[in-house]
Amino acid sequence: MALDTETTSLDEMLAEIVGISFSVTPGEAAYIPLTHDYPGAPAQLPRDEVLAKLKPWLENPARQKLGQHVKYDRHVFANHGIEVQGYAHDTMLQSYVLEVHKPHGLASLAERHLGRSGINYEDLCGKGATQIKFNQVDIAKASEYSCEDSDQTLDVHRVLWPQIEANDKLRFIYDLEIRSSESLYRIERNGVLIDAPTLAKQSGELGARILQLETEAHELAGQPFNLGSPKQIGEIFFTKLGLPVVKKTPSGAPSTDEEVLEKLAEDYPLPAKILEHRGLSKLKGTYTDKLAQLAHPKTGRVHTHYAQAVAVTGRLSSNDPNLQNIPVKTAEGRRARGFCGTCRQRDCQRRLFAD
Repeated sequence: MALDTETTSLDEMLAEIVGISFSVTPGEAAYIPLTHDYPGAPAQLPRDEVLAKLKPWLENPARQKLGQHVKYDRHVFANHGIEVQGYAHDTMLQSYVLEVHKPHGLASLAERHLGRSGINYEDLCGKGATQIKFNQVDIAKASEYSCEDSDQTLDVHRVLWPQIEANDKLRFIYDLEIRSSESLYRIERNGVLIDAPTLAKQSGELGARILQLETEAHELAGQPFNLGSPKQIGEIFFTKLGLPVVKKTPSGAPSTDEEVLEKLAEDYPLPAKILEHRGLSKLKGTYTDKLAQLAHPKTGRVHTHYAQAVAVTGRLSSNDPNLQNIPVKTAEGRRARGFCGTCRQRDCQRRLFAD
């Protein structure tokens, strides 16, 4: 059975179920509206009662289910106290195994493999400041949209799965991806424990060091300047100090990008100061200042999302927040990694889940 949830949020840890659609037979689907809330909305079945009725089936591993990006749906059901079992297939991962270089969203899959286009989410809910939540969508329109998703998921599965099933190597890789999805779901669900006081202390220390670097850089330059301004840095480097031009920008101006700074830092102290300043400023602004603020209000942990079907190399992609990009080469970066509990290997990839 193809299964799809409609929710209040794209944040899987905060999303609540608005409705659920199912499809067992191609061309047929059903939608259960639960919490649509708009003027004139009809009465709906109580969500808790419906989920209580569905829970034994959802948690039964013998009842096989399929979906598109099932890890998200598992989080959504878990938000309501349901640990879904029996997710045998994920059309997003099927596409990732078969055609890694192509888009894996349901709309792209339906167009590519079924020759069908569907209702666009923004056409349904709007976009930007005027976008409404799904619970404000008219039930008739919501039903058509959600049923279409379930039906397309079932049909895409019927096209892609036989191709994987017929190839032992692809089947092996797909099984690994499904098991990885299970591990990633649990890692995301558990979250990362944040040592907020220690991070706050490190932020204070970084702030002091950043100010010290600014003072030292101004002394080396012989004048104050904005360390974040490529134009001012270029004037100091190449006009005032006469440093060698390593490369130029497309407009013909001398470049001051990171590659140039690293090259110049081998022989000159000022570029080295600016490099360190940039690195510490990014670490402070992106991580030590903000990680504790991103903790989930209920769990007190940071719940990053690991995108499994993004990089063509098979590498995982962490986002909201990106914990993989916490620097590992510097002592301060390694300190931050220790405080937030992330792996010390930046390119941990799927070997984390081998056990």
